[in-house]
Amino acid sequence: MIISRRVDSARSAEVRNRVSCHTSSRLCANLGARRRRGQCLRREDGVTAYNRGGGVGDLLGDGRTPRTRLRELLAAPRPLVAPGAYDALSARLVERAGFDAVYMTGFGTTASLIGRPDVGLLGGAEMADNARRIAAAVDVPVIADADTGYGNAVNVVRTVQLYEQAGVAGIQLEDQVMPKRCGHMSGKALIGADEMVGKVRAAVAARRDPDLVLVARTDAVAVTGVDDALARARAYAEAGADLLFVEAPTSEADVERVAEELSGVAPLVFNWAEGGRTPPLPLERMAELGFALVIYPIGTLLAATAGMRALLATLRRDGVPSLDGLPTFGEFTDLIGLPEVQELERRFSG
Repeated sequence: MIISRRVDSARSAEVRNRVSCHTSSRLCANLGARRRRGQCLRREDGVTAYNRGGGVGDLLGDGRTPRTRLRELLAAPRPLVAPGAYDALSARLVERAGFDAVYMTGFGTTASLIGRPDVGLLGGAEMADNARRIAAAVDVPVIADADTGYGNAVNVVRTVQLYEQAGVAGIQLEDQVMPKRCGHMSGKALIGADEMVGKVRAAVAARRDPDLVLVARTDAVAVTGVDDALARARAYAEAGADLLFVEAPTSEADVERVAEELSGVAPLVFNWAEGGRTPPLPLERMAELGFALVIYPIGTLLAATAGMRALLATLRRDGVPSLDGLPTFGEFTDLIGLPEVQELERRFSG
């Protein structure tokens, strides 16, 4: 049943509470025990700022890993906002802006690494390498796009291993055929639901850290319709996915239907794809509908493109590169950690 476009406050609270309770129980199982075991562990003083990031076993200074922190954030009453990053610098900017998580965009990774579209041109090792660089650059949890898993269920096992070793807190897998396409492009095709169930089960079995969050995405809305997308999402949750991601619903009514019919099945992801097929709903609306995670995958990439284009235009026209809001050299070197490097030099150089 499609819920009303004007959800009353009582109904909104009911949806939020139901999703929050389900998220807490599903994502936070055994969390307390893991936190207690980690409370005696701390980073080595003096190199924390330089050795940043959420590598395997890395701790945030209070006994939590980025993975346990991600599960806590996903269990909160309001959606977790994860802007997109495509390299270490953009990830650090996301963190510096005060966001609690980073989403490694496959679209942005492909565009930045090889200057090509998101149509399955990069392999799993290339994507995992980028995930490693991003996770090493920040302390907040990183959720990383892993496309189709780069093959069948056996390939998914290796992909999960590579991403887990890279230090990400979450990994996203989708049910397109390989090579895939960006979820907001035309021409997508799907693997069978049973095959994707096998991939999700393989991912669950492959992860060594049970706190690694598995996101299962279905692209069925654009191919076989909303009914099939909902059926697939339920099957992927039953197979062990921690979060469900129904990609590219094209109307607010369809977004509402997804939220209503999957409420209580598993926590949900909303893709606020800049310029994409899904209506750009306000974050407050996402909270009312009970979404646990809202990603903004390519806004940073588009902003960087706009800034570089404008600066290059002034250089070509005036012979001087100019752009409003351009950081100073000192501001930029602060961003990329020069003060921390200088402190290490001061402490440890002879």
